[in-house]
Amino acid sequence: MNHLFNLHKPINQWPFHKVLVANRGEIAVRIIRACHQLGLQTVAIYSTADKDALHTKLADSAICIGPANAANSYLNINNIITAAQLTGADAIHPGYGFLSENADFARACEQNHLIFIGPNADAISLLGNKEQARETMKQAGMPLVKGSPTVLTDSKVALAEAKKIGFPIMIKASAGGGGKGMRVVDYPEQFESTFDLCQDEARSAFDDDHMYLEQYLTHPRHIEIQLIADKAGKVLAIGERDCTIQANHQKVMEEAPAVALDDATRQKMFSTCEQAVGKLHYEGVGTVEFLYNGPGAFYFMEMNTRIQVEHPITEQTTNLDLIDAQFRVAAGETLVDTRPTVSNFALECRITALTPGKITGLHLPGGLGVRVDTALYQGYTVPPNYDAMIAKLIVFGPNRPAVLNKMRNVIDETVISGISTNLELLAQLLAEPDLIAEKTDVNWLDQQLAQKEADTYDN
Repeated sequence: MNHLFNLHKPINQWPFHKVLVANRGEIAVRIIRACHQLGLQTVAIYSTADKDALHTKLADSAICIGPANAANSYLNINNIITAAQLTGADAIHPGYGFLSENADFARACEQNHLIFIGPNADAISLLGNKEQARETMKQAGMPLVKGSPTVLTDSKVALAEAKKIGFPIMIKASAGGGGKGMRVVDYPEQFESTFDLCQDEARSAFDDDHMYLEQYLTHPRHIEIQLIADKAGKVLAIGERDCTIQANHQKVMEEAPAVALDDATRQKMFSTCEQAVGKLHYEGVGTVEFLYNGPGAFYFMEMNTRIQVEHPITEQTTNLDLIDAQFRVAAGETLVDTRPTVSNFALECRITALTPGKITGLHLPGGLGVRVDTALYQGYTVPPNYDAMIAKLIVFGPNRPAVLNKMRNVIDETVISGISTNLELLAQLLAEPDLIAEKTDVNWLDQQLAQKEADTYDN
């Protein structure tokens, strides 16, 4: 079994004992379970739309923080801080999404003497702005694809910069994530209208219309490195994930380890990440995302300063609990000097709801090498207000072919009635020869879906 930390402090010597989970859905359930395993008390927050959600039933206490609209509930910093104060919480875990990478939220926690389970506000602020993060990582020794030297708000100025970089080019929201405010532009004639569209999306999603540009690689893979850093400055790379299968810049399935990587490139990526992040006085878990263009060719995209949706596949290949690790770093425990060993292979498929509604029938798979992270239960009503992901199927085993086969059986066994889901698409993807043979890139699924739509239209 892998061990990440040196001598463990007793829980009664930790600086916090009651954790408010500032999130919902499967990640809130995941955090609550980890807290209970550690002996920590938990507080769930919920909107009026989530009054009957599973995380409210599993936590030791629950408190309503506002209406269904996320802006007035899960994104309302004042309400969440007040909820922590009213319930006696002394720490806050933000999960992923919502306020997990919001420097103002982390700072508000610090100012109100609440321990934020994550990096400090300055680190979040530094890495949350994509252009600033690129420059910071460049100075720290990270390889970068060509991009704009500053953030941009004017489409004509941006077009001139794009011509210097060269087409095709990627437009990205500086404060973005989840594919919002992101488009590929092939020709200069399309640029200004697309730039304006991306700005509108960014303004709506992040209240920030600053954009930046990046050279677009046509056939890369998406590889990310999972890191953890302690308060003493030690940084460990604890594995990588291949997140190449994406639709509209949203991840659909993820693998660990990345079989496309040769070991020399893997070790170079690990050491580069450890050295760069070590210069930032970072603490907690974090993920550095790269475009991978073949042996030795990897380029920094961004760093996420939170737990990732796909963290379970790293857990299953390292025999580590990354949520537990977040709490231990926050409690001041120090990391060992050696990276954990990686064994087996793991695959995660994200199940998304295509329609909201009541779950009228539910059968989730099990057995050796199968894990399901979800907040679903029979009779639960999936609300229309939040992210569409409702479950994660995680399968692990000795090698990739065995795991692909197991996942096909797992998906075939899964029953979610009452709503429409993407289970059929996942099953189709797992039968695709290109996916089986690892002949994919970050554009592959979008191209497959576009071809399927064109065939349907022709027929």
